[in-house]
Amino acid sequence: MQYLPQTTTLLQFALATFIIAITPGPDMTLFVGRALSQGRAAGLACMAGAMTGCLIHTSMVALGLSALILASPAAFFALKLFGAGYLLWLAIQAIRHGSAFSPEARGGGNQSLFENWVTGIGINLLNPKVILFFMTFLPQFVSAGDPHAAGKLFVLGALFIPLSLPFTIPMILAADAFSGMMRRSPRITRIVDYLFAGIFSAFALRILTAQAR
Repeated sequence: MQYLPQTTTLLQFALATFIIAITPGPDMTLFVGRALSQGRAAGLACMAGAMTGCLIHTSMVALGLSALILASPAAFFALKLFGAGYLLWLAIQAIRHGSAFSPEARGGGNQSLFENWVTGIGINLLNPKVILFFMTFLPQFVSAGDPHAAGKLFVLGALFIPLSLPFTIPMILAADAFSGMMRRSPRITRIVDYLFAGIFSAFALRILTAQAR
C-alpha cells in the first residue's frame, strides 16, 4: 500500500509510541481522575475524546494547518492561554468541589459519557504541546520528498491510537480499582483531589512556557 510506511519504520514508530504513552500528561491525568471519580466508563470516554483529538491533530498536520498555527505567534499564544486556562479550571474544580476526582461523586450528578468525551477532546485540542508533538514527531518517519507524505502522516497518526491503547486502558482500569480504597478513606480522597489539582496546575504552567520554535 502506498500510504503504509515500511516495516522498519512502523517498528520504530511503535517503540516511540510506547515511550510517549507511558509518559504522564494532561490527557492521562484526566483519564485517571475521571476513572477514580466516576468509574471506568467515564475514564474510557475521556480517553476516547482525547483519541478523537489526536485524529484531528493528525489531520491538521497532514493538511499543513498546524504549521500555519505555529507560524503565527498570536495564534499560538492564544492557544496556550486557552489550554492553560482550561487545565487551571479543572484544578480549581478539584479543590472547590472536593470530590471532583473522588469516588464519592459516583452515582449522582456525574457527567454523561458524551460530556466526558467532549472534555477529553477539549483537553487534547487545547494543549499546544500536542500540536508541537505531532508537528515534530510524525514527520520524522516520513521522507520530505515522498509524494505520499500527507497520506503516510495521517496513517501514522491514526496508528498512534491503537498502539497506545494497551498502555492507557490498563491505567484507567487500575484507577477504577483504586477508587475502592478511596471510598474507605476520606483523607486519601482529599489528598488525591489536591494531587490532581497540583498536577493540572503544573501542566498549565508547562503549556504557558511552550515555545513554537
